[in-house]
Amino acid sequence: MKKLLYLLLAGVAVCFASCKQSKSPTVAEYFAPVDSGVQVAGIKMVTIETPVGKFKVWTKRIGTNPKIKILLLHGGPAMTHEYLECFESFFPKEGFEMIEYDQLGSFYSDQPRDSSLWTTPRFVEEVEQVRKALNLDKSNFYLLGNSWGGILAMEYAFKYQSNLKGLIICNMMASMPAYEKYNGVLRSKMRKSLVDSLQHYEDKGLYKDTTYQRLVITEYYNQHLCRIVPWPDPVNRAFNHVNEQIYVMMQGPSEFKTGGRLLKWDRSKDLGQITVPTLMEGAKYDTMDPEYMKWMSTQVQQGNYLYCPNGSHLSMWDDQKVFMDGVIKFIKSVDDGSFKGVK
Repeated sequence: MKKLLYLLLAGVAVCFASCKQSKSPTVAEYFAPVDSGVQVAGIKMVTIETPVGKFKVWTKRIGTNPKIKILLLHGGPAMTHEYLECFESFFPKEGFEMIEYDQLGSFYSDQPRDSSLWTTPRFVEEVEQVRKALNLDKSNFYLLGNSWGGILAMEYAFKYQSNLKGLIICNMMASMPAYEKYNGVLRSKMRKSLVDSLQHYEDKGLYKDTTYQRLVITEYYNQHLCRIVPWPDPVNRAFNHVNEQIYVMMQGPSEFKTGGRLLKWDRSKDLGQITVPTLMEGAKYDTMDPEYMKWMSTQVQQGNYLYCPNGSHLSMWDDQKVFMDGVIKFIKSVDDGSFKGVK
C-alpha cells in the first residue's frame, strides 16, 4: 500500500512539474519590458559586422516567452518585414514571442551600396549575428522564412541548425531552376495574347514599363502572389519599400526572368542534412509548386507539410486561417514534445 501511494504521489509530482514547465507566460510576463530605460516598443537596431564594415539592422520584438521565440525572415530579397505584420494578429495571443526584422539593405535597416554584400552566405552570417544579439538559442529559437526568406532559412539551417528548435519554410522551393521551370508551367496556362504581350516587353528589356507592370500585377500577381484584391496595406507598403537594386542583383528583373546571383541556387539534394523539426508550407495558387513543397517535407529528417488550398505565395494573407492554424499547431507540437515527422 505504501509503495502504491508513493508511486501515485510521484506521478502527481511529475505531472505537476511537467504542467508547470509547459505553462504559458502570463499577460504581465509576456509584456514585461526587457530593456531598461526609455521603452521603444521592442525596437532594437542590431549592429552587425560585415567584410566591409559595421552596419545596423532593424528588429522589433513583440512579447516575451523564454521557450518560444520566432524570428521572421521576409522575402525579396530586399523586401521588408511589413508584409509579415499579419503575424501580429496571431502569435501574441498564443503567447509566442515574435521578432520582425529587416535584413541589411531593406528599408528600415542600413542600405550600404557595396555590391559584395549581397550574397547568400553573407546574409546567413547576418542572421547568426542577429540571433546572438537577441539571445535566441536551441531551447527557444524558431526560424520562419517566406520566399527568399525561405532560402535564407534553409541556408541558415545547413550551417547553424544546432541553434534551432524548429524551422518553418513557407512558399519556397529548394531549387531556383525547379522554380523557374514551374513558373513556365504557370505562364503556359495564361491566354496566348497575354503571353505574347509580356514577351514583347521582355524582349526589349522593358520590365519597368507601366503597361508591362500593370499586366504582371493584374494577370499574375493577383492570381499567384496575393489573391486579396486590393492588396492589404502591409503588402502594399512592403512593395513600395523594396530595394530594387538588391532585388534585381540577386533575383533578376522579373518573376518571369530569373537572372541574378540566385539563378543556379539548388539545395534539393542537401535537404536530408536538416535534422531539426521542420514544417514545409505550400499553396495551390503559389508561384512555387505545392507538390514540390510536399516532397521537400519528406526529404528532411523530421518534416511535416502544410497545404493551403486557397493560398498563393502570400498564403499567410489569402488562406490565413489554414496557414496560421497549421503554423501554430506545428510550433506547439515542437514545444510540448509531441511533434512527429512524417515520411
